[in-house]
Amino acid sequence: MITDTFGRVHDYLRISLTDNCNLRCFYCMPEEKYAFAPAAKLMQVDEIETIAQLFVEHGVKKIRLTGGEPLVRKDAPKILKSLGKLDIELAITTNGIRVDEMLNELLEANIKTINISLDTLQPEKFLKVTRRDLFHRVRNNINLLLKHNIRIKINVVIMKGLNDDEILDFIALTKHNNIEVRFIEFMPFSGNQWTSNQVFTLHEILVKVSSKYDVIPVEPEPNDTSSRYIIDGHTGSFAVISTMSQPFCDTCNRMRLTADGKLKNCLFSKDETDLLGALRNGQDILPLIEHTMKAKAKALGGQFSGVFENIDASKLENRSMITIGG
Repeated sequence: MITDTFGRVHDYLRISLTDNCNLRCFYCMPEEKYAFAPAAKLMQVDEIETIAQLFVEHGVKKIRLTGGEPLVRKDAPKILKSLGKLDIELAITTNGIRVDEMLNELLEANIKTINISLDTLQPEKFLKVTRRDLFHRVRNNINLLLKHNIRIKINVVIMKGLNDDEILDFIALTKHNNIEVRFIEFMPFSGNQWTSNQVFTLHEILVKVSSKYDVIPVEPEPNDTSSRYIIDGHTGSFAVISTMSQPFCDTCNRMRLTADGKLKNCLFSKDETDLLGALRNGQDILPLIEHTMKAKAKALGGQFSGVFENIDASKLENRSMITIGG
């Protein structure tokens, strides 16, 4: 098992397949014209399989594929097929645009739950946020997944003045559909112009939802990163990922592998370990993994703590979100 100095067991690996994306969400990708990593610098299919297999041999039970947008990789079908053979729970986070093109591959990889990133239910606002006019394709693909009985989680980054007025609209989606809407507090990353007054907190979300519905808390599962809730009479549910106002670091079991093969022990960690370079040089990468995870800070990468309103985002050392992986 892969552990840190605080006794946390890490059995969940998030693998970014690419820093490329077919959207240009302003909070994720700082610039419209972005220099993506060349293909040769990314982990190749066999390298992803080799690294993933090593993690599985040392206790990893779940792998999530992220990006960028993981399904824009031309060899995404090969990666899905390769990792689908491992004795793990395989999941994916996608913007949903290419789901129809890749549906068979997703089903064959035995993926039971798909996270769809969608920050608005309004086509005009979708264009403003993503700088791409693809809202209806995403919505159609959500419906396609529901028809195939794939459980959907919709990830919604909530920001004051942008989409906090749509919270009840998202809740309405859970009335008749097996959807979990996950509201995510806006987090600071390199280049995303984060300020604390844009954060719409767990408390504020619950006040908004409770103005219309009776909200029932759900007992958390081990290593939950969200506070989960149900509403009587709704098929689906909702949750809040409260990284800023109520962090959940004490039970964190996650590791992140960037598309260029760097291991991060926390979403906010300053330091990374080059597993890909070591693998290509013929080194044993297990000691590197163990050392990296032993160096994990108690909370939030050791970069900030306490009241999020006091965070100076300009002093944080990290990548942009798209180069880390969601």
